[in-house]
Amino acid sequence: MNENETILVIDDELQIRRLLEITLSASGYKIVQSATGKEGLVDAATLHPSVIILDLGLPDIDGHEILKKLREWYTKPVIVLSVRDSEKDIVSALDNGANDYLTKPFRSGELLARIRAALRSATEKSESSILVFDSLSIDLQNHTARKNDEILKLTSTEFMLLSLLAKNQGRVLTHQYILKEIWGYGYTEQTQYLRVFVAQLRKKIEDNPSKPKLLITVSGIGYRFES
Repeated sequence: MNENETILVIDDELQIRRLLEITLSASGYKIVQSATGKEGLVDAATLHPSVIILDLGLPDIDGHEILKKLREWYTKPVIVLSVRDSEKDIVSALDNGANDYLTKPFRSGELLARIRAALRSATEKSESSILVFDSLSIDLQNHTARKNDEILKLTSTEFMLLSLLAKNQGRVLTHQYILKEIWGYGYTEQTQYLRVFVAQLRKKIEDNPSKPKLLITVSGIGYRFES
């Protein structure tokens, strides 16, 4: 059960809030509801929820702005749950710090799985500087990576890229976000540059680089690291 995990739902639709309360409470989560962006920001600051589920179409403040404000201090998972399904909205939300993005109508089982993955990733990130994914291990402190107990020969850029993706396991990182984090603002449009490094990295970490199981392409958006 998940009695110690509080989930804050920021959504102006009463029906959605009731559905989420039933679904999440049945899985043992404690639910707090906010109907506006302002209420959500106050609740997030005072209640310190383990996860925030955020709608973009709020009546007072656009969800993208709420996400930006949250990411000024809130470090735990934020999952966007919105009727908006355009690539622009998805990319913008992920760029602004969302850990995941689901569109309405949604499947309860999938949402619960995304919540569990987000919580697991947040816990692993806080507990250890060594990330382990089957035969691949990444030592963030010593800047080394091993596959089948053999040290991988990674360039500093390849290690930075691998670390960024692995620390955000399960989260889709956009091309622009990765390029900004690794190479700086001047490279945010160099997606082909990123593809080259991803291809090089796959050759070193994947069992079959042509059918990757760790470094997954999210078409038109970016990449996701899976265990």
